[in-house]
Amino acid sequence: MRFFSIYGQHGVRILLWCGAWFVLMTCLPAKADIYVYRDRQGVLHFSNAPASAKYQLYFKNRQRFAVRRGTRRSFQSVIAEAARKNGVSEALLKAVIEVESDYDPQAVSRKGAKGLMQIMPQNFARCNIHDPFDPQQNIMGGSRYLKSLIEHFGGDLGKALAAYNAGVGAVERSEGIPPIAETRNYVARVLKLYRHYRR
Repeated sequence: MRFFSIYGQHGVRILLWCGAWFVLMTCLPAKADIYVYRDRQGVLHFSNAPASAKYQLYFKNRQRFAVRRGTRRSFQSVIAEAARKNGVSEALLKAVIEVESDYDPQAVSRKGAKGLMQIMPQNFARCNIHDPFDPQQNIMGGSRYLKSLIEHFGGDLGKALAAYNAGVGAVERSEGIPPIAETRNYVARVLKLYRHYRR
């Protein structure tokens, strides 16, 4: 949801920015990160749910970050159920969730991925997700999607995780983990945590 944009000449723009910032801070829910981008006309657009990669993180809600780290155990039963129903390692699901959202069920990425397992909107239907911020729907759908990727790549976990991050096409074109720093770092982090949770 876009909250506001800032218009006007330079002097007026500063005044509007200050007023809009005050309104935003007083009207937003307590648990909200703020993203911003400047368009070609110099207009600033603020949002707590960025709809495109043009947005950059502007303000991180530290309170939410502190709270969500204390709620991991509350998702344990859902993770266990999803692992059992979809045939995915419980340790792997924990690793993916930690890297994707750090157990924040309200997480929204700059690209629009949502929820605990950061599901992209175009995958909601195939994952049977109606509310991406519902932990059970998100974990169930995300685990089902992850399982399909593991099967697609013949059990190659590295390729499956790379596809979860960068897309199936990117992995198939590279015939392996794509030479994308973000993707390679993602796969390494998930596998490290996966080994940790398997102990």
